[in-house]
Amino acid sequence: MYKLRPYSDKDQENVIKLWKACNLTRPWNDPIKDINRKIENGGNIFLVLSNKNSIIGTVMGGYDGHRGVINYLGVHPKFRGKGYGKILMKEVEKKLKELGCPKINLLVRSDNLAIGDFYKQLCYNRQDDVIVYGKRLIPD
Repeated sequence: MYKLRPYSDKDQENVIKLWKACNLTRPWNDPIKDINRKIENGGNIFLVLSNKNSIIGTVMGGYDGHRGVINYLGVHPKFRGKGYGKILMKEVEKKLKELGCPKINLLVRSDNLAIGDFYKQLCYNRQDDVIVYGKRLIPD
């Protein structure tokens, strides 16, 4: 049986292990700094999914008044295909909608295009008319 709940400080080590197992970390992003920044700047939508006291999934949501964004959606490879990703997405969507968020954007790495079918099942559409630009302001 699973339990969906807000992130707590005691989860940090296990969340980072999960992110690594899900290939969500990158050398240029310090996951501890990402967690701390989330907590300091709106940690109210940072959810963990556990099964028998083990963290098996996470999702972060944010809302800037114009669009919502989803980051660090991950389900441990051993637990994929069981509906846990959908549970996480539905809850983060619910919380964003409660904040008045009219639309969600999310980014998928180009080496993870297989996830497209998952998002299509949740009624997300690929936005072919956009190009994403980025600029790092603070090096990790």
